[in-house]
Amino acid sequence: MDRKTAEAALDTGFIHTLRDPLWKDIGLDDAFRHLYLEKNVQKLANIKQNGPACNIYPGAVHTRLNHSLGVYHVGRLIMKKLCMTSNEDFTYTGIRSFLAACLLHDIGHFPYAHSLKELSIREHEDLACDLIDGDANLNEAVRECGADPETVMQIISKKNIADRETGIYSSLLSGALDPDKLDYLNRDAFFAGVPYGLQDTGYIISSMRLEDGKPALVREAVSSLEHLLFSKYLMYRNVYWHKGVRSATAMIKKALLEGMRDGIISCSDLYFIDDSQFSRFPEMHESYEPFSLITRVFGNQLLSRVFEKPYEEGGRLETQGADLFRRLEIESSLYEELRKHYPELKEYEIVIDIQEPVSFESSTMILSDEGVRPFSEVTQVFTNDVNRQFTSSLRNVSLYAPGYVSEKLALGIINEYTG
Repeated sequence: MDRKTAEAALDTGFIHTLRDPLWKDIGLDDAFRHLYLEKNVQKLANIKQNGPACNIYPGAVHTRLNHSLGVYHVGRLIMKKLCMTSNEDFTYTGIRSFLAACLLHDIGHFPYAHSLKELSIREHEDLACDLIDGDANLNEAVRECGADPETVMQIISKKNIADRETGIYSSLLSGALDPDKLDYLNRDAFFAGVPYGLQDTGYIISSMRLEDGKPALVREAVSSLEHLLFSKYLMYRNVYWHKGVRSATAMIKKALLEGMRDGIISCSDLYFIDDSQFSRFPEMHESYEPFSLITRVFGNQLLSRVFEKPYEEGGRLETQGADLFRRLEIESSLYEELRKHYPELKEYEIVIDIQEPVSFESSTMILSDEGVRPFSEVTQVFTNDVNRQFTSSLRNVSLYAPGYVSEKLALGIINEYTG
Protein backbone atom coordinates (compact mmCIF):
# COMPACT_ATOMS: atom_id res chain seq x y z
CA MET A 1 0.00 0.00 0.00
CA ASP A 2 0.95 3.65 -0.20
CA ARG A 3 3.28 4.33 2.75
CA LYS A 4 2.15 7.96 2.85
CA THR A 5 -1.44 6.82 3.37
CA ALA A 6 -0.39 4.60 6.27
CA GLU A 7 1.71 7.35 7.82
CA ALA A 8 -1.13 9.85 7.53
CA ALA A 9 -3.56 7.42 9.13
CA LEU A 10 -1.31 6.12 11.91
CA ASP A 11 1.32 8.74 12.71
CA THR A 12 0.52 12.24 11.50
CA GLY A 13 -0.73 14.61 14.19
CA PHE A 14 -0.64 12.17 17.13
CA ILE A 15 0.48 14.92 19.49
CA HIS A 16 -1.74 14.16 22.50
CA THR A 17 -0.42 11.64 25.00
CA LEU A 18 -2.29 9.70 27.65
CA ARG A 19 -0.17 7.99 30.27
CA ASP A 20 -1.13 4.35 30.76
CA PRO A 21 0.46 2.24 33.53
CA LEU A 22 0.67 -0.77 31.21
CA TRP A 23 1.66 0.60 27.78
CA LYS A 24 3.08 3.94 29.01
CA ASP A 25 2.43 6.63 26.35
CA ILE A 26 -0.71 6.26 24.22
CA GLY A 27 -0.89 8.78 21.40
CA LEU A 28 -3.98 10.40 19.92
CA ASP A 29 -4.48 13.07 17.31
CA ASP A 30 -7.07 15.84 17.69
CA ALA A 31 -9.90 13.80 16.22
CA PHE A 32 -9.28 10.66 18.28
CA ARG A 33 -8.88 12.76 21.41
CA HIS A 34 -12.31 14.23 20.68
CA LEU A 35 -13.74 10.74 20.17
CA TYR A 36 -12.12 9.56 23.42
CA LEU A 37 -13.82 12.42 25.29
CA GLU A 38 -17.32 11.56 24.02
CA LYS A 39 -19.69 10.84 26.94
CA ASN A 40 -20.50 7.28 25.83
CA VAL A 41 -16.78 6.53 25.77
CA GLN A 42 -16.03 8.24 29.06
CA LYS A 43 -18.85 6.32 30.73
CA LEU A 44 -16.60 3.25 30.51
CA ALA A 45 -14.52 4.82 33.29
CA ASN A 46 -17.39 3.83 35.61
CA ILE A 47 -17.39 0.14 34.70
CA LYS A 48 -14.72 -2.09 36.24
CA GLN A 49 -13.07 -4.35 33.69
CA ASN A 50 -13.18 -7.41 35.95
CA GLY A 51 -16.28 -6.63 37.99
CA PRO A 52 -16.11 -8.34 41.40
CA ALA A 53 -12.51 -9.53 40.97
CA CYS A 54 -11.50 -6.49 43.04
CA ASN A 55 -13.18 -8.15 46.02
CA ILE A 56 -10.42 -10.76 45.91
CA TYR A 57 -7.64 -8.79 44.17
CA PRO A 58 -8.03 -5.23 45.52
CA GLY A 59 -5.82 -3.74 42.81
CA ALA A 60 -8.11 -4.94 40.04
CA VAL A 61 -10.11 -1.74 39.88
CA HIS A 62 -9.10 -0.86 36.32
CA THR A 63 -11.93 0.06 33.99
CA ARG A 64 -13.35 -0.64 30.57
CA LEU A 65 -12.01 2.79 29.54
CA ASN A 66 -8.45 1.77 30.47
CA HIS A 67 -8.90 -1.41 28.48
CA SER A 68 -10.45 0.32 25.45
CA LEU A 69 -7.52 2.72 25.25
CA GLY A 70 -5.17 -0.24 25.46
CA VAL A 71 -6.96 -2.05 22.62
CA TYR A 72 -6.76 1.12 20.52
CA HIS A 73 -3.03 1.40 21.27
CA VAL A 74 -2.22 -2.25 20.50
CA GLY A 75 -4.42 -2.11 17.40
CA ARG A 76 -2.46 0.89 16.16
CA LEU A 77 0.84 -0.96 16.69
CA ILE A 78 -0.50 -3.99 14.81
CA MET A 79 -1.60 -1.85 11.87
CA LYS A 80 1.81 -0.18 11.72
CA LYS A 81 3.43 -3.59 11.42
CA LEU A 82 0.99 -4.94 8.85
CA CYS A 83 1.25 -1.84 6.70
CA MET A 84 5.00 -2.55 6.50
CA THR A 85 4.76 -6.27 5.75
CA SER A 86 1.51 -6.69 3.81
CA ASN A 87 0.59 -6.00 0.21
CA GLU A 88 -3.04 -5.48 1.15
CA ASP A 89 -4.67 -2.37 -0.24
CA PHE A 90 -5.42 -0.64 3.04
CA THR A 91 -7.18 2.71 2.75
CA TYR A 92 -6.99 5.77 4.96
CA THR A 93 -10.68 5.46 5.83
CA GLY A 94 -10.32 1.75 6.53
CA ILE A 95 -7.35 2.16 8.88
CA ARG A 96 -9.06 4.99 10.75
CA SER A 97 -12.26 2.94 10.99
CA PHE A 98 -10.28 0.07 12.51
CA LEU A 99 -8.73 2.38 15.12
CA ALA A 100 -12.17 3.80 15.96
CA ALA A 101 -13.57 0.26 16.30
CA CYS A 102 -10.74 -0.63 18.70
CA LEU A 103 -11.57 2.37 20.88
CA LEU A 104 -15.34 1.88 20.73
CA HIS A 105 -15.68 -1.92 20.80
CA ASP A 106 -16.78 -1.99 24.47
CA ILE A 107 -19.05 1.09 24.67
CA GLY A 108 -22.11 -1.17 24.87
CA HIS A 109 -20.66 -3.27 27.68
CA PHE A 110 -22.57 -4.14 30.82
CA PRO A 111 -21.33 -3.80 34.39
CA TYR A 112 -20.31 -7.09 35.99
CA ALA A 113 -20.33 -8.61 32.50
CA HIS A 114 -19.41 -12.18 33.47
CA SER A 115 -22.46 -12.29 35.73
CA LEU A 116 -24.71 -11.59 32.74
CA LYS A 117 -23.11 -13.87 30.15
CA GLU A 118 -25.78 -16.56 30.18
CA LEU A 119 -28.78 -14.26 30.48
CA SER A 120 -31.00 -13.72 27.46
CA ILE A 121 -29.73 -10.23 26.78
CA ARG A 122 -28.40 -8.58 23.67
CA GLU A 123 -24.70 -8.81 22.84
CA HIS A 124 -22.67 -5.80 23.95
CA GLU A 125 -21.30 -5.47 20.38
CA ASP A 126 -24.85 -4.90 19.10
CA LEU A 127 -25.46 -2.29 21.78
CA ALA A 128 -22.20 -0.56 20.80
CA CYS A 129 -23.46 -0.37 17.22
CA ASP A 130 -26.76 1.09 18.45
CA LEU A 131 -24.83 3.88 20.16
CA ILE A 132 -22.65 4.59 17.13
CA ASP A 133 -25.70 4.66 14.90
CA GLY A 134 -28.05 6.50 17.23
CA ASP A 135 -25.87 9.03 19.09
CA ALA A 136 -25.49 11.95 16.68
CA ASN A 137 -22.51 13.44 18.53
CA LEU A 138 -20.69 10.12 18.69
CA ASN A 139 -21.44 9.42 15.03
CA GLU A 140 -20.06 12.79 14.02
CA ALA A 141 -16.96 12.30 16.17
CA VAL A 142 -16.31 9.01 14.34
CA ARG A 143 -16.60 10.82 11.01
CA GLU A 144 -14.23 13.55 12.19
CA CYS A 145 -11.63 10.80 12.73
CA GLY A 146 -11.76 10.06 9.02
CA ALA A 147 -13.59 6.81 9.80
CA ASP A 148 -16.82 5.51 8.36
CA PRO A 149 -19.44 4.74 11.06
CA GLU A 150 -20.98 1.90 9.03
CA THR A 151 -17.55 0.26 8.61
CA VAL A 152 -16.82 0.70 12.32
CA MET A 153 -20.07 -1.08 13.16
CA GLN A 154 -19.27 -3.94 10.78
CA ILE A 155 -15.83 -4.39 12.34
CA ILE A 156 -17.27 -4.48 15.87
CA SER A 157 -20.31 -6.66 15.18
CA LYS A 158 -18.67 -9.00 12.62
CA LYS A 159 -21.92 -8.76 10.65
CA ASN A 160 -22.68 -7.64 7.10
CA ILE A 161 -19.00 -7.37 6.18
CA ALA A 162 -18.99 -5.33 3.00
CA ASP A 163 -15.53 -5.99 1.53
CA ARG A 164 -12.20 -7.71 2.00
CA GLU A 165 -10.56 -4.80 3.79
CA THR A 166 -13.33 -4.58 6.39
CA GLY A 167 -13.14 -8.36 6.84
CA ILE A 168 -9.43 -8.07 7.63
CA TYR A 169 -10.10 -5.47 10.31
CA SER A 170 -12.90 -7.57 11.80
CA SER A 171 -10.64 -10.65 12.00
CA LEU A 172 -7.89 -8.53 13.57
CA LEU A 173 -10.19 -7.23 16.30
CA SER A 174 -11.68 -10.66 17.13
CA GLY A 175 -9.29 -13.60 17.09
CA ALA A 176 -6.58 -15.49 18.96
CA LEU A 177 -4.07 -12.65 18.48
CA ASP A 178 -6.48 -9.73 18.69
CA PRO A 179 -5.56 -6.47 20.45
CA ASP A 180 -8.46 -7.11 22.83
CA LYS A 181 -6.85 -10.26 24.22
CA LEU A 182 -3.34 -8.85 24.12
CA ASP A 183 -4.51 -5.96 26.27
CA TYR A 184 -6.85 -7.65 28.73
CA LEU A 185 -4.53 -10.55 29.63
CA ASN A 186 -1.64 -8.17 30.31
CA ARG A 187 -3.79 -5.53 31.98
CA ASP A 188 -5.81 -7.87 34.19
CA ALA A 189 -2.64 -9.60 35.40
CA PHE A 190 -0.91 -6.27 36.01
CA PHE A 191 -3.71 -4.85 38.16
CA ALA A 192 -4.46 -8.10 39.95
CA GLY A 193 -0.77 -8.31 40.86
CA VAL A 194 -0.27 -11.78 39.37
CA PRO A 195 2.28 -12.88 36.74
CA TYR A 196 0.06 -15.27 34.78
CA GLY A 197 -1.26 -13.05 31.98
CA LEU A 198 1.90 -11.21 30.98
CA GLN A 199 2.77 -11.51 27.28
CA ASP A 200 5.72 -10.59 25.08
CA THR A 201 3.38 -8.33 23.13
CA GLY A 202 6.11 -6.58 21.15
CA TYR A 203 7.46 -9.85 19.82
CA ILE A 204 4.00 -11.15 18.97
CA ILE A 205 3.18 -8.00 16.99
CA SER A 206 6.54 -8.04 15.20
CA SER A 207 5.84 -11.66 14.21
CA MET A 208 2.35 -11.01 12.84
CA ARG A 209 1.56 -11.22 9.13
CA LEU A 210 -1.54 -11.49 6.98
CA GLU A 211 -2.23 -14.71 5.11
CA ASP A 212 -5.19 -14.55 2.73
CA GLY A 213 -6.64 -11.69 4.76
CA LYS A 214 -6.32 -13.43 8.15
CA PRO A 215 -3.82 -12.84 10.96
CA ALA A 216 -0.90 -15.28 10.93
CA LEU A 217 2.35 -15.79 12.82
CA VAL A 218 5.83 -16.66 11.65
CA ARG A 219 7.00 -20.12 12.76
CA GLU A 220 9.46 -18.75 15.32
CA ALA A 221 6.59 -17.21 17.33
CA VAL A 222 4.59 -20.41 17.90
CA SER A 223 5.76 -20.52 21.51
CA SER A 224 4.37 -17.00 22.00
CA LEU A 225 0.92 -18.17 20.96
CA GLU A 226 1.26 -21.20 23.23
CA HIS A 227 2.22 -18.86 26.05
CA LEU A 228 -0.81 -16.66 25.34
CA LEU A 229 -3.21 -19.60 25.48
CA PHE A 230 -1.60 -20.97 28.63
CA SER A 231 -1.80 -17.52 30.19
CA LYS A 232 -5.51 -17.45 29.40
CA TYR A 233 -5.87 -20.78 31.19
CA LEU A 234 -3.97 -19.55 34.26
CA MET A 235 -5.93 -16.30 34.41
CA TYR A 236 -9.19 -18.22 34.38
CA ARG A 237 -7.94 -20.66 36.99
CA ASN A 238 -6.52 -18.06 39.37
CA VAL A 239 -8.36 -14.78 38.72
CA TYR A 240 -11.50 -14.91 36.60
CA TRP A 241 -12.74 -18.15 38.18
CA HIS A 242 -11.32 -17.79 41.67
CA LYS A 243 -13.94 -19.21 44.05
CA GLY A 244 -14.61 -15.76 45.52
CA VAL A 245 -15.08 -14.18 42.11
CA ARG A 246 -17.36 -17.05 41.10
CA SER A 247 -19.36 -16.57 44.31
CA ALA A 248 -19.91 -12.89 43.53
CA THR A 249 -20.71 -13.66 39.91
CA ALA A 250 -23.23 -16.36 40.82
CA MET A 251 -24.85 -14.16 43.47
CA ILE A 252 -25.45 -11.34 41.01
CA LYS A 253 -26.73 -13.74 38.36
CA LYS A 254 -29.13 -15.26 40.91
CA ALA A 255 -30.45 -11.84 41.96
CA LEU A 256 -31.06 -10.77 38.36
CA LEU A 257 -32.67 -14.07 37.38
CA GLU A 258 -35.08 -13.88 40.28
CA GLY A 259 -35.81 -10.25 39.44
CA MET A 260 -36.58 -11.14 35.83
CA ARG A 261 -38.71 -14.13 36.81
CA ASP A 262 -40.72 -12.02 39.23
CA GLY A 263 -41.13 -9.10 36.83
CA ILE A 264 -39.07 -6.70 38.94
CA ILE A 265 -36.69 -5.90 36.09
CA SER A 266 -36.38 -6.64 32.38
CA CYS A 267 -33.36 -7.25 30.17
CA SER A 268 -33.46 -3.70 28.87
CA ASP A 269 -32.88 -2.37 32.40
CA LEU A 270 -29.32 -3.73 32.11
CA TYR A 271 -28.47 -1.83 28.92
CA PHE A 272 -26.28 1.29 28.90
CA ILE A 273 -25.75 1.45 32.67
CA ASP A 274 -22.54 1.62 34.71
CA ASP A 275 -21.45 0.09 38.01
CA SER A 276 -22.89 2.94 40.08
CA GLN A 277 -26.29 2.71 38.43
CA PHE A 278 -26.25 -1.05 38.77
CA SER A 279 -25.42 -0.81 42.47
CA ARG A 280 -28.63 1.19 43.00
CA PHE A 281 -30.91 -1.65 41.92
CA PRO A 282 -31.46 -2.76 45.56
CA GLU A 283 -32.26 0.83 46.58
CA MET A 284 -34.70 1.22 43.69
CA HIS A 285 -36.44 -2.03 44.68
CA GLU A 286 -35.80 -2.02 48.43
CA SER A 287 -38.66 -4.35 49.27
CA TYR A 288 -37.32 -7.06 46.95
CA GLU A 289 -35.11 -9.20 49.17
CA PRO A 290 -33.16 -11.17 46.52
CA PHE A 291 -31.51 -7.90 45.45
CA SER A 292 -29.75 -7.88 48.81
CA LEU A 293 -27.33 -10.28 47.08
CA ILE A 294 -26.18 -7.34 44.93
CA THR A 295 -25.68 -5.21 48.04
CA ARG A 296 -23.64 -8.00 49.62
CA VAL A 297 -21.38 -8.29 46.57
CA PHE A 298 -20.70 -4.56 46.53
CA GLY A 299 -19.93 -4.84 50.28
CA ASN A 300 -17.69 -7.89 49.72
CA GLN A 301 -19.93 -10.09 51.89
CA LEU A 302 -19.78 -13.18 49.73
CA LEU A 303 -21.45 -16.55 50.12
CA SER A 304 -19.15 -19.50 50.87
CA ARG A 305 -18.58 -22.47 48.62
CA VAL A 306 -20.03 -25.41 50.55
CA PHE A 307 -19.93 -27.96 47.72
CA GLU A 308 -17.85 -28.48 44.60
CA LYS A 309 -17.46 -31.25 42.05
CA PRO A 310 -15.94 -31.54 38.57
CA TYR A 311 -18.33 -30.83 35.71
CA GLU A 312 -19.79 -34.10 34.44
CA GLU A 313 -21.16 -34.23 30.91
CA GLY A 314 -24.69 -35.60 31.19
CA GLY A 315 -24.82 -35.22 34.98
CA ARG A 316 -28.22 -34.44 36.51
CA LEU A 317 -27.22 -31.09 37.99
CA GLU A 318 -25.37 -30.12 34.82
CA THR A 319 -28.19 -31.13 32.50
CA GLN A 320 -31.10 -29.69 34.42
CA GLY A 321 -29.18 -26.66 35.63
CA ALA A 322 -28.17 -25.66 32.10
CA ASP A 323 -31.50 -23.84 31.90
CA LEU A 324 -31.08 -20.90 34.25
CA PHE A 325 -34.71 -20.76 35.34
CA ARG A 326 -34.75 -24.53 35.91
CA ARG A 327 -31.65 -23.93 38.04
CA LEU A 328 -33.72 -21.65 40.25
CA GLU A 329 -36.14 -24.54 40.83
CA ILE A 330 -33.28 -26.87 41.78
CA GLU A 331 -31.92 -24.25 44.20
CA SER A 332 -35.39 -23.98 45.71
CA SER A 333 -35.52 -27.77 46.23
CA LEU A 334 -32.11 -27.76 47.93
CA TYR A 335 -33.22 -24.84 50.09
CA GLU A 336 -36.29 -26.73 51.31
CA GLU A 337 -34.05 -29.48 52.60
CA LEU A 338 -31.44 -27.17 54.12
CA ARG A 339 -33.97 -24.94 55.90
CA LYS A 340 -34.95 -27.94 58.06
CA HIS A 341 -31.51 -27.61 59.62
CA TYR A 342 -31.10 -23.82 59.29
CA PRO A 343 -34.41 -22.00 59.89
CA GLU A 344 -32.73 -18.61 59.42
CA LEU A 345 -31.64 -19.49 55.87
CA LYS A 346 -33.13 -17.42 53.03
CA GLU A 347 -34.16 -19.11 49.80
CA TYR A 348 -32.13 -16.71 47.64
CA GLU A 349 -28.98 -17.59 49.65
CA ILE A 350 -28.69 -20.99 47.96
CA VAL A 351 -26.84 -20.50 44.68
CA ILE A 352 -25.65 -23.08 42.16
CA ASP A 353 -22.76 -22.12 39.90
CA ILE A 354 -22.04 -24.08 36.72
CA GLN A 355 -18.98 -22.84 34.90
CA GLU A 356 -19.29 -22.39 31.15
CA PRO A 357 -16.82 -24.02 28.70
CA VAL A 358 -13.76 -22.03 27.67
CA SER A 359 -11.90 -22.69 24.43
CA PHE A 360 -8.12 -22.93 24.22
CA GLU A 361 -8.05 -23.63 20.50
CA SER A 362 -6.64 -21.25 17.91
CA SER A 363 -7.37 -20.93 14.21
CA THR A 364 -4.21 -18.87 13.66
CA MET A 365 -2.14 -19.89 10.66
CA ILE A 366 1.61 -20.42 11.03
CA LEU A 367 4.04 -19.38 8.28
CA SER A 368 7.18 -21.44 7.74
CA ASP A 369 9.58 -22.55 5.01
CA GLU A 370 7.36 -25.61 4.52
CA GLY A 371 4.34 -23.45 3.78
CA VAL A 372 1.25 -22.36 5.70
CA ARG A 373 -0.11 -24.67 8.38
CA PRO A 374 -2.79 -24.38 11.08
CA PHE A 375 -1.50 -23.79 14.59
CA SER A 376 -3.09 -27.09 15.70
CA GLU A 377 -0.75 -28.97 13.35
CA VAL A 378 2.37 -27.16 14.54
CA THR A 379 1.96 -26.93 18.30
CA GLN A 380 3.22 -29.76 20.45
CA VAL A 381 1.48 -28.31 23.49
CA PHE A 382 -2.10 -27.35 22.59
CA THR A 383 -3.19 -30.59 21.01
CA ASN A 384 -6.89 -31.47 20.93
CA ASP A 385 -6.44 -33.73 23.96
CA VAL A 386 -4.71 -30.99 25.94
CA ASN A 387 -7.41 -28.47 25.00
CA ARG A 388 -10.07 -30.85 26.32
CA GLN A 389 -8.08 -31.45 29.52
CA PHE A 390 -7.63 -27.73 30.11
CA THR A 391 -11.34 -27.08 29.63
CA SER A 392 -12.45 -29.99 31.83
CA SER A 393 -9.96 -29.14 34.58
CA LEU A 394 -11.44 -25.65 34.84
CA ARG A 395 -15.13 -26.55 34.83
CA ASN A 396 -16.80 -27.28 38.13
CA VAL A 397 -20.26 -27.29 39.64
CA SER A 398 -20.45 -25.49 42.97
CA LEU A 399 -23.00 -24.64 45.61
CA TYR A 400 -22.71 -21.34 47.47
CA ALA A 401 -24.46 -20.64 50.75
CA PRO A 402 -23.90 -18.77 54.03
CA GLY A 403 -20.76 -19.88 55.82
CA TYR A 404 -22.67 -21.57 58.64
CA VAL A 405 -24.06 -24.22 56.28
CA SER A 406 -22.21 -27.50 56.82
CA GLU A 407 -20.28 -28.78 53.81
CA LYS A 408 -20.99 -32.35 54.90
CA LEU A 409 -24.72 -31.67 55.13
CA ALA A 410 -24.75 -29.87 51.76
CA LEU A 411 -22.94 -32.81 50.16
CA GLY A 412 -25.47 -35.28 51.55
CA ILE A 413 -28.44 -33.29 50.28
CA ILE A 414 -26.96 -32.83 46.82
CA ASN A 415 -26.03 -36.53 46.61
CA GLU A 416 -29.63 -37.35 47.51
CA TYR A 417 -30.87 -35.02 44.77
CA THR A 418 -28.51 -36.34 42.09
CA GLY A 419 -28.66 -40.00 43.14
